[in-house]
Amino acid sequence: MNIDDMTPVLVGVATAAQRVDDPTEAKEAVALMAQALVAAADDAGARGLLGRLDQVRVTKGTWGYSDPARWVADAAGATQARSYLADVGILQTAVMGDAAAAIASGAVDAVAVVGGEAKYRGLRASITGIDAPDTDQAGAEPDDFVTPHGMIISRPEIDTGLVMATHHYSMIENARRFADGQTIDEHRDEVAGLWARFAQVAAANPDAWLQDGLDATAIATPENGNRMLAWPYTKWHNSQWNVDQAAALILCSAGAARSLGIPTDRWVFPWAAAESNHMVPVTERPELHRSPGFAHAGRALAEHAGMGPNQADHIDLYSCFPIAVRTQALELGLGLDRDLTVTGGMTWAGGPLNNYVIQAAVKMAQVLRADPGSTGLLTSISGMITKQGASLWSADPPAQPFANLDVTDAVAAELHPKPYRTGDGEQATVVSYTVIWGREGPERAVVIGEFPDGARTLLVSAAPAVMAAAVSREFCGRFVIAGAGGSFTPID
Repeated sequence: MNIDDMTPVLVGVATAAQRVDDPTEAKEAVALMAQALVAAADDAGARGLLGRLDQVRVTKGTWGYSDPARWVADAAGATQARSYLADVGILQTAVMGDAAAAIASGAVDAVAVVGGEAKYRGLRASITGIDAPDTDQAGAEPDDFVTPHGMIISRPEIDTGLVMATHHYSMIENARRFADGQTIDEHRDEVAGLWARFAQVAAANPDAWLQDGLDATAIATPENGNRMLAWPYTKWHNSQWNVDQAAALILCSAGAARSLGIPTDRWVFPWAAAESNHMVPVTERPELHRSPGFAHAGRALAEHAGMGPNQADHIDLYSCFPIAVRTQALELGLGLDRDLTVTGGMTWAGGPLNNYVIQAAVKMAQVLRADPGSTGLLTSISGMITKQGASLWSADPPAQPFANLDVTDAVAAELHPKPYRTGDGEQATVVSYTVIWGREGPERAVVIGEFPDGARTLLVSAAPAVMAAAVSREFCGRFVIAGAGGSFTPID
């Protein structure tokens, strides 16, 4: 097939990682990113790529660098490249898709997408009391800075103390159990079994942060350090972000790849990307366990590429929590009995903040190179399944030119938020709930209630009997009375 010179192609991929107990001997995050970027150029067999980069894109992590892409570009020898920073809340699908679209349009010729964390280094500094500061960039600003619009968490959710992802995802998980008609025990076993299969994939992945391969019983049982965080989630249901991991992708035009002599067996083509940025807080979603954004993204990819997400040979679903995987599978038509990760997922392979999809893209590229003719599906999430992204890739060129598809408007036309209000003495139906744990045990039960007029509300109880009942029997569908100050009392 004749491949147009402006076709975007992924030619270099690499990861970098460390597990060093002395934080003074460990690299900081930008140094790991630079290491990964140089290794990605070597993976392409073309160090000259670094001198051709028009832009280095970095996805923001927990660190405080003001212009990390400039540091990384300079350290890697790409001093001519513009620096770009994508804030938390920008889909990683969008960062990659926009880069591919810019190449396809001729606006740029070569772009690097990089991200990384060194939170294990920071954790070791805290434990040992040894100072290990990050580079201070003294107010430097990136050439391009992309920030999201709107709030992922609503003001009532913040005021109620629902500020951790664990809190929101556990409520989505409980809503799914109720919608599926499962018992608490059936649900616990299904979720733990899914996560145990992810753990087995990580056990065979040399780049995974945790390779213990825990079984379902160990994942579901809150003991041996596996404490409950927000029911029904234990520590081993959660993304693990205390990792020192970085990844880099180098995309360029087919013409640039040819001019640099990059062998075609290194080429991986982005076929299409789709994203939705319509934001509805968890409390206000008509159906907590559904995600129309992924359904629309999947259909958009299928219409463009001529194949549905369920036809992809290799899949890596964004895996911050089990319900994230389960929701995506539901909307994209994927069976939970098939392999849904190539890395092992964010609990086991590692979940560096705002960079996991780049890590997964490296692994996916390696898998696709080793399996000519196959296709790969990558997904991403921002917030609490608030924004949705998906992309198709293959070592074979696409039948249609690359397309960067935005389904935000279509999702907004379908997904209308429920109104929110408070109430005193009114009856509400429990839409979903969780019990939030502290170090010493359960601290409060939080309920999303719906009044007869359809408005939603958030209610809290710290009564031990209420918390005990909430984790032993189904609370979804029950009736409660909203009390003063946002409290609640179960009716039955």
